[in-house]
Amino acid sequence: MAKVWKFGDNIDTDIIIAARYLNTSDPEFLATHIMEDADKDFYKKINRGDIIVADENFGCGSSREHAPIALKAAGISTIIAKSFARIFYRNSFNTGLLILECKDTNKIDEGDDLDIDVNTGIIKNNTKNEKYQFEPIPEFMQELLNSGGLINYAKQKEI
Repeated sequence: MAKVWKFGDNIDTDIIIAARYLNTSDPEFLATHIMEDADKDFYKKINRGDIIVADENFGCGSSREHAPIALKAAGISTIIAKSFARIFYRNSFNTGLLILECKDTNKIDEGDDLDIDVNTGIIKNNTKNEKYQFEPIPEFMQELLNSGGLINYAKQKEI
């Protein structure tokens, strides 16, 4: 069970982690500033395992890896959106952050309690007693997630 935090369309990487914090790549520091320009107290409100739900084009803007790194370090377990910017999509899997494409994000409200079953492709909304299907995660991307990201995946593949 995880609590939902809701955002709209076109959440860009500068909203996720503002450029003024990009002079460091320390995940723990970055985590304290996620979504700060959308909600200055966001980091203080969330709990480990919480989920961000958004609409179209989440992660647009610059290609900074800091965005998924900061979200993951803050304890966000999953991002669910109708669509993702291509570079954010790949950076998320490369850093081991679970992202799911689901066309039913408009049915999910802030504060809803969700369970996600990656194996069946089902998001269960416990608050509304509803289920939503998400797009299957490609096998290779699932391997990246299971390894904790691209670097860990590569280390495991070393001979």
